[in-house]
Amino acid sequence: MSRRPKTDKSKALFEDAKKLFVDGVVNSLHKSAYEEYPLYIDCGKGSKVYDADGNEYIDYLGGYGPMILGYCPPAVTAAVREQLDKGALLAGPTVSVNTVSKKIIEIVPCAEWVIYQNTGTEAVMLAFRIARAYTGKDKIIRFEGHYHGWSDEAMFSNAPASLDVMGPRNRPWKVPGSFGQRPAAGEDIFVLPWNDLELLKETIQRHSHDIAAIIMEPVMCNCEVVYPKKDYLEGLRELTTENDIVLIFDEVITGFRLSLGGAQRYYNVTPDLCTLGKAVAGGMTLSCIAGRREVMDSGVKPRGTFNANPISMAACEATLNELEKPGVYENLERLTKRFTDGINKIAKKKKITLFCSGIPSIWQIAFGISEKLNDYRDGFRVDKMLYQTLRRGALERGIRLHPFRGRGYISTAHSDEDIEKTLSVIEDVLNGMF
Repeated sequence: MSRRPKTDKSKALFEDAKKLFVDGVVNSLHKSAYEEYPLYIDCGKGSKVYDADGNEYIDYLGGYGPMILGYCPPAVTAAVREQLDKGALLAGPTVSVNTVSKKIIEIVPCAEWVIYQNTGTEAVMLAFRIARAYTGKDKIIRFEGHYHGWSDEAMFSNAPASLDVMGPRNRPWKVPGSFGQRPAAGEDIFVLPWNDLELLKETIQRHSHDIAAIIMEPVMCNCEVVYPKKDYLEGLRELTTENDIVLIFDEVITGFRLSLGGAQRYYNVTPDLCTLGKAVAGGMTLSCIAGRREVMDSGVKPRGTFNANPISMAACEATLNELEKPGVYENLERLTKRFTDGINKIAKKKKITLFCSGIPSIWQIAFGISEKLNDYRDGFRVDKMLYQTLRRGALERGIRLHPFRGRGYISTAHSDEDIEKTLSVIEDVLNGMF
């Protein structure tokens, strides 16, 4: 039964916010087009969040990815409090910078050197600059639907609204991602559909002397999840090596989620550079560029007052210590599988066409399809309105899902009881839908 929680305070707060901010939006995905107003969150603890009206929700949003340990993880909270007593910004390196860097170099396959920034956008901008400095070339290949931050150069074709604006598949158009974006910023960007090794080969054959780097999400998470085809990542690695092209894995989402060593460890394909963020510091602001020493030592000198600040480094060290504990990833994989198996069992019983699958700590539900997506264009086959009906029904029953995308995150704080309750709620909602 739906309890339809009262959210009057959230509604009032959003009406107030519209007088203060553009569209009432203050951060990433603050409000989706599918809702009248967003929930204002008062606090989070473990696997749950609590809104301004006091309603409790089992949460699968995970702060849009960073909260791999759940909300207010005790070890991270304690480390941050201890560092606050020592100082938040000290204008000099702290011991934790060395400690954390050694851990990342030990954990992440491509990491021989590391550099710190504060956001994924900054990390990608720096990775582009390093690749260009190392190769002496300018062009970057990126793929439709992959998200690499909101800089002018990176934000082309990250979320085109329809197939009509994307152009022919073998010669895609570069679609700006924002008003005010300079079209000239994309003059060194090639855009291609993902998971098509032959088309990539053709492009490299024509332009290999100009291409500095290829950047990609090794698992595409900027829509319903798209997995790399068999041998696709290996083929990319071979092509880039043969043509003096820097291979960049954007692991801002997948890093420390699929495995301790990220997607590169999970798929056993090592890039030249990777960007890391979100889960790396358990919710604190931090990003990282890691890569081969030869590539990283390209003459690029990054700047930033808040880079590797003591608070974020303390949080990162505590997070990595927790993730290194035995059984963490086995349990994340087990809980993710329990969730996806449960959804598929419900769908089969009710003869609902949907695709539900997962990789450790990340799952997806896509209505209207019964098999994996190959690329972003495939995503237009997904019935997003059915997902919205599910999401709203789940929210009314105390389950918080992604506001517009059928993707969710499992944290180490989630329990079997959480999964069981969630499956029960989803089955209840689906009973009313079909």
